[in-house]
Amino acid sequence: MQINDKSGATEFLASSARYDSMTYKRTGNSGVLLPAISLGLWHNFGFVDSIQNAREVLRCAFDLGITHFDLANNYGPPYGSAEENFGTILKRDFKSYRDELFIATKAGYDMWPGPYGNLGSRKYLIASLDQSLKRMGLDYIDVFYHHRPDPETPLEETMGALADIVRQGKALYVAISNYKPKETQKAAELLKASNTPFILHQARYSMFDRWIEEELLETLENNGVGCITFSPLAQGMLTDKYLNGIPEGSRAAKNMTYLTSETVQSNLKKIQGLNTIAQNRGQKLSQMAIAWILRHKQVASVLIGASSANQLKENVKALDNLGFTDEELQLIDGIVG
Repeated sequence: MQINDKSGATEFLASSARYDSMTYKRTGNSGVLLPAISLGLWHNFGFVDSIQNAREVLRCAFDLGITHFDLANNYGPPYGSAEENFGTILKRDFKSYRDELFIATKAGYDMWPGPYGNLGSRKYLIASLDQSLKRMGLDYIDVFYHHRPDPETPLEETMGALADIVRQGKALYVAISNYKPKETQKAAELLKASNTPFILHQARYSMFDRWIEEELLETLENNGVGCITFSPLAQGMLTDKYLNGIPEGSRAAKNMTYLTSETVQSNLKKIQGLNTIAQNRGQKLSQMAIAWILRHKQVASVLIGASSANQLKENVKALDNLGFTDEELQLIDGIVG
């Protein structure tokens, strides 16, 4: 909700019922509980977007019990703008709620020109986090990720930088993203040796992209690390958007690098079959897709994006039905393979 202060400006007053209906899951063997659904700021929060809409989405998220906001240094566009906009909104609406929030940022992809603005060097990671904290107006980040493996930099250097970031008080916990199982195992061993709290691995996962099931989930469980997944809706394929083909103006219609019309067409029968199962469960396809991911005990949270508060509310309704019968799981496996 919102109230007007004496100056007439709109002030945010969070719902007193914000923790009543959200599901929270433990992150690996840590003391951290994350909301089963977290908000990612990859899209819709940059300078090219409406900051007022971004503000409404963030307010709605917190009122729904979503305490975890996920950013990265290069989210925008332009790079850094999602963090800057988030910092503006944080100062305006969430300053008094800071200790209720679990904020993440990352470094690992291209950020600034030259040899020190990319990948996994100590120089890049520490400099990037300093910049991120400044953009967001924060003294520390709750969890800091290495965003992707760097095959050229020794893993000892990258993990050593993460360990020092915690010692410096710039992050409470560390995490990795997009690492394969063997890399994850080595990272876990290095961080354990330095007593660094390694709590999360962020991985792409959906009904159409199940690579983490082969080995990664077991690796995480063996090391007491939680998993947080992104792209749960397969860039929109696991929604009702493409049930009847490819609408004009959609991502697939624009043949984006991460979703083409050919990809949608090749999966259309699967999408329609999954939608029938979802309807029989009393859910939208997107809601079932999120619930299906959360059935794994290693998955602490599912990251979703949102272009509006209403879209966010619809996806959070996935939590109304998280159970699956053996028959439903077999039907899903039969469709997606």
